[in-house]
Amino acid sequence: MPRFARCVFAVFLAVSCLTSSLTCQAAAPETAAAAFILMEAGSGRVLSSRNETQERSIASTTKIMTALVALETGNLSDKVTVKQNHLKEGSSMYLRAGEVLTLEELLYGLLLPSGNDAAECIAAHCGGSGGSGGSAQFVRWMNEKAKALGMEHTSFANPSGLDEMGHSSCALDMARLAAYAMQNPTFARIVSTRTASVGTRTMTNHNKLLASYSGCIGLKTGYTGDAGRTLVTCAERGGMRMIAVTLHDGSDWADHAALYDYGFSAYALSSGAKKGEAYGSVSVDGQSVSAVAAESFRYPTAENACAPSCRKPSPPPCGRDKRSARSSSPAARLRSEELTLSARAAYRRRKQRAKQAKISRWRKSSGNFCRQSKGGIDLAEARIQKLIAESGLCSRRTAEQWIAAGRVCVKGTAWRWTVRRLLTGSSST
Repeated sequence: MPRFARCVFAVFLAVSCLTSSLTCQAAAPETAAAAFILMEAGSGRVLSSRNETQERSIASTTKIMTALVALETGNLSDKVTVKQNHLKEGSSMYLRAGEVLTLEELLYGLLLPSGNDAAECIAAHCGGSGGSGGSAQFVRWMNEKAKALGMEHTSFANPSGLDEMGHSSCALDMARLAAYAMQNPTFARIVSTRTASVGTRTMTNHNKLLASYSGCIGLKTGYTGDAGRTLVTCAERGGMRMIAVTLHDGSDWADHAALYDYGFSAYALSSGAKKGEAYGSVSVDGQSVSAVAAESFRYPTAENACAPSCRKPSPPPCGRDKRSARSSSPAARLRSEELTLSARAAYRRRKQRAKQAKISRWRKSSGNFCRQSKGGIDLAEARIQKLIAESGLCSRRTAEQWIAAGRVCVKGTAWRWTVRRLLTGSSST
């Protein structure tokens, strides 16, 4: 293939690969959050994140754990009497001392308007006493549950999420907590509710994504001076459920929408195993037993994977990483060296053939290459210099010296014969 054609083809291929890679998979969006994570809830696969294990204040997203522990330790129909010491600062469902509500009603007040008073009332009731002792026991249960869920960067000091020493978590732990909590049908029902009435109160869910983002099915907002705006949400489309967490994010609504748009467009669930199907066999006490999947398993994979034509090609054997070469076996290294020598020899042969072909073309076109024109003898000499230099016989400066010394004659057609002798290795005149 001519050199010009090869260059054009190479440029076309490079542009094609670049444009193809741009459509292979959308880039994860940037967020304004100090820490964030996007996780597929079923498998726990992290699709995008930054500072996901950085411990930070989490504000009222704490109430996810408060509600979960209350559901596991109390009964929805329990009657709870509100006391004066339950009425805390910050967001509130506006309880009144002496008021009696069910635990379920308090959970709505906890998760929709994010009532700190509801959190204290729930903790004191479920903890086993009406005083601070019950609340302290409840917080211990919260920390035990966090440990059981593998929340290694989490420590709770109160049930409401108010700023306090020793009260923190991270985006990864909160995503794990949210994925687990959404498996509880009562919890999922409450956090997906937009408005609820308790007595004369009408409470509105602070989670704006329930109304503004298609597929959002809940979770919890939060804000304190130390934590800033915190948000945990859950969205589901096409059977795939995702959890998004942002900590200290002034643009949390837009960032969550962008994260979900990215996740649902770039990933799709692939079946890893189907319940009841056999996947090979295992040896048990010397007997072969079929391995049957006890549960179905699906895993998110990139939906728009790159085609082979736009994937980055593997480097040739001679360009292998030195670390991988050192770590390979002696046989592999020997094979690599053989391939390297073979590749180099093939390259030299190709280069030699290309040189010979170029010289052949020069010889065939020598009659017209340096024809006399308005430029006169100077133009002819310049072309002959180029011809000799590109043939590999010598440099262009040396060719100029040959012409000056009379070793190359540029008169009529005599120079053609002289150049042919130079190219064939014969002595020049």
